[in-house]
Amino acid sequence: MLLSMTGFGKAVAVTKNKKITVEIKSLNSKQLDLNARVPSAYRDKELELRNMVGRPLERGKVDMTVTIENLGGETSATLNISALETYKKQIEDASAALGIPVPADWYSVLLRFPDVMHSETQVEISAEEIEALYSAVSSAVSALMDYRRTEGRKLEDFFTERIQRISALLKEVDPYEAQRVDKIRIRIEEGLKKIPGVEIDKGRLEQEMIFYIEKLDVNEEKQRLGQHLAYFIETLQSPLPGQGKKLGFISQEMGREINTLGSKSNHADMQRIVVKMKDELEQIKEQVLNVM
Repeated sequence: MLLSMTGFGKAVAVTKNKKITVEIKSLNSKQLDLNARVPSAYRDKELELRNMVGRPLERGKVDMTVTIENLGGETSATLNISALETYKKQIEDASAALGIPVPADWYSVLLRFPDVMHSETQVEISAEEIEALYSAVSSAVSALMDYRRTEGRKLEDFFTERIQRISALLKEVDPYEAQRVDKIRIRIEEGLKKIPGVEIDKGRLEQEMIFYIEKLDVNEEKQRLGQHLAYFIETLQSPLPGQGKKLGFISQEMGREINTLGSKSNHADMQRIVVKMKDELEQIKEQVLNVM
């Protein structure tokens, strides 16, 4: 079963006076790259939250955002005017130095910076609120994994279709391969006939032609490519997750055989088939990057 590295999950948990919203999105990456935006009230829980997200997701460029909405109607939080003034001046200085315009909407920009909100009193986080936070993060991770599984099934269908196309193209090579050998033989014999005063040793000619044709033989490449195609499908159908890197290695081997097939083909129709194979393979390689 394939899992995509692309996903999105969102969950909301509500306590008596708080609404906690957790959003997690992921894109493809060679390893886990987790960026967490957590309110200062939960800063001491950030490491635990990172572990809750990182362990099940394993790989990907992951962004997690936790937001709190006060449902009680009262809050001790106030704007930190000093911090806002400092940020505004720095932006104006940067605008003058770089020759770019200042923001049209100052509030939307300034309120994104850290420490622009100030709380007069330190509110103790209740056990109920912490439990709600963990529940929201866990649910968001589950939603993201469901998304990854759905995208994984789409990738399986995509890969299967491309592998079938390459397999069909490989079978189209056979009739042209037989024609190619005959054309090579005829071309060599006609070329020798055009040379005046040359006696041809038929036995030596046969040996040289056999040697030349063997150098252009593509049976081994066809056989190995067929094996790689079958192995790709076998890996695709594996019940174990985390097959992305393995599929990437197999696609590289497929590319080597297709390239060798193209360099040996020496036949216009065969080369056109090889170009079609390369097109299908490039699509596979592009999407393999999204597989866990």
